[in-house]
Amino acid sequence: MTQIIDTLADISDKYDTVFCDLWGCLHDGISAFDEAVEALRAFKAGGGTVLLLTNSPRPRANVATQLDQIGVPRDCWDVIATSGDSARVAMLTGAVGQKVWHIGEPHEDAFFAPMDLLDDTVDITRVPLDEAEGIVCTGPFDPFADPAEMRPQFLLAKTRGLKLLCANPDIVVDRGDERIWCAGALAQLYTEMGGESLYFGKPHPPIYDLARRRLVQMGKATPDDRILAIGDGIITDVPGGIGENIDTLYITGGLAREETGTTRQPDPAKLAEHLTKAQMEPTYSIGMLR
Repeated sequence: MTQIIDTLADISDKYDTVFCDLWGCLHDGISAFDEAVEALRAFKAGGGTVLLLTNSPRPRANVATQLDQIGVPRDCWDVIATSGDSARVAMLTGAVGQKVWHIGEPHEDAFFAPMDLLDDTVDITRVPLDEAEGIVCTGPFDPFADPAEMRPQFLLAKTRGLKLLCANPDIVVDRGDERIWCAGALAQLYTEMGGESLYFGKPHPPIYDLARRRLVQMGKATPDDRILAIGDGIITDVPGGIGENIDTLYITGGLAREETGTTRQPDPAKLAEHLTKAQMEPTYSIGMLR
């Protein structure tokens, strides 16, 4: 049974590093959550390391810039690991071929930039679907459009045997008061239609491998039993942490605020029902990170 806690400080002495999600935990896509910022600052002040672990399809430098723009101060975190960087490694080493059809918005062009960390890479060219060897999905063309609108293109792609590289396994996120679709919704549809989707973000192992490498680069290698995964995704953050043998803190006031009856804290009965339905048991739960 998950333990409902009041603050991160209640359990922080058990951990040296936190893997903290962004959307729904530290910000809503528009502005930072002040209590979450202070909680991470306090964890760092106590000697802890804060690694921001995000399913953003963007390179980590771009995510850092986005955080600056929405008011998340750099003194509340140490390093970033993104689903985008994990997926870029796969793309640049040929996971879906050299000629790719890109599904995503124009501002996601940075995904195709070279990576210093790789020596031998393939030359990636973006082409129309009928010329492609594979698909790279950083997100929908329109985050408000029904993913089902992609069925005709996906039928052609599946018929041609194209693999879809998903740079962000999230299905939806909340941007302020609006819920928008992510790349994971398209990858899910493609898989349901019989296509093959490749995932590199939470809850899949590659992003956790990248996170551990980031810690080693900092000289902050941490045993798994001293890492806490924090997130609001019951199909991404929680199973990802559990799969990596990492304790998890579930933020119930994010994507599942209605299902868990969360105001300041979740309703215990609704939370129990929600977790039973999801067949998940996070180590801890809290309304919002604070």
